[in-house]
Amino acid sequence: MSWQRIILSVVIFTGAACGREEPAAGATAAAFPPTDVQTVTLQPKPVPRSSEFVATVRSLRSTTVQPQVDGFVRQIFVKAGDRVASGAPLVQIDPDLPQATLRTTESQRAARQADLTLARQQLDRTRALLEAGAVSRSQLDAAEAAHTAAEAQLKAIDAQIRENQVELEYYRVTAPASGVVGDIPVRTGDRVTQATTITTIDQPEGLEAYINVPLERAGDLKPGLTVELLDTDGKVIASNPITFIAPRADDATQTVLVKATLNRPPPGLRVMQYVRSRLIWSRDAGLTVPVLAVNRVAGQHFVFVAEPSQQGFVARQKPVTLGEVIGDEYVVSSGLQAGQRVIVSNLQKIGDGAPVKPA
Repeated sequence: MSWQRIILSVVIFTGAACGREEPAAGATAAAFPPTDVQTVTLQPKPVPRSSEFVATVRSLRSTTVQPQVDGFVRQIFVKAGDRVASGAPLVQIDPDLPQATLRTTESQRAARQADLTLARQQLDRTRALLEAGAVSRSQLDAAEAAHTAAEAQLKAIDAQIRENQVELEYYRVTAPASGVVGDIPVRTGDRVTQATTITTIDQPEGLEAYINVPLERAGDLKPGLTVELLDTDGKVIASNPITFIAPRADDATQTVLVKATLNRPPPGLRVMQYVRSRLIWSRDAGLTVPVLAVNRVAGQHFVFVAEPSQQGFVARQKPVTLGEVIGDEYVVSSGLQAGQRVIVSNLQKIGDGAPVKPA
């Protein structure tokens, strides 16, 4: 029986020894060195509340060029993209018919001029004869009437010639203002009418951004709100206030037209170009966190916050509700407070409650 007591004593001693090993393991974990991390202290700052739209760049001084006469295009003097001065020739329409009409009228003028010369001579002769008593007063009146009629006919021909000359000028389409030539849809030989669009003349110095805002946000619109134009990387290339809000909605798109005059158009911006735009609704104070500080687990966003403890700092995982992304930061809707230190580095090396050492 003595050997059974000996075995029982060994088992009890071994169990007691195993029970004492757990605190030793816990002490080892507590002694694990903290992870070096970078932190950002949250402070309120103006946070823009915005919405993105597609804007269309239009010219404040864009002129549509249409001919004033019908005919066939004989020659095109410019190409799309050319910069022209006011009055520069753009297109020549076949002028054969008005030129023939002008020549006919000018030939008629020669006949009317001869009639007037003859009427003046007869009037002078009749006056001389009247003074000599050789003709009656009625004959002088007839000569004066013939002279007046000849003068009127010559003036009518002159007026018709000027009209033909003006009409002939219409067959050469010129630039109504200086600017840049737009697309030219017509070609040599095409027949054009007064409803045909030859091209457009745009002045790039005066541009506007056209934005169609949905009706559900129309109540928030007011003059002076900032419109930002963005490049393909999301960088702001222009910032200007709203200068016009349409008083009526577009019944087809159910949107409200908003315009912003571009005081300093960015280089390379073209008329009728589509560009990303951002409408800033407000700039109230709020909190933001860097995008790199955010983890997403099962659809929920989390960040790690460095909180003080007896041994230093520990990482605490905080669920947060985030808004839009502005630059490289999220807008914080809830879950964080000003003054908290958000961890932005070595996130893969820490967990909830892990010791950290903020740099």
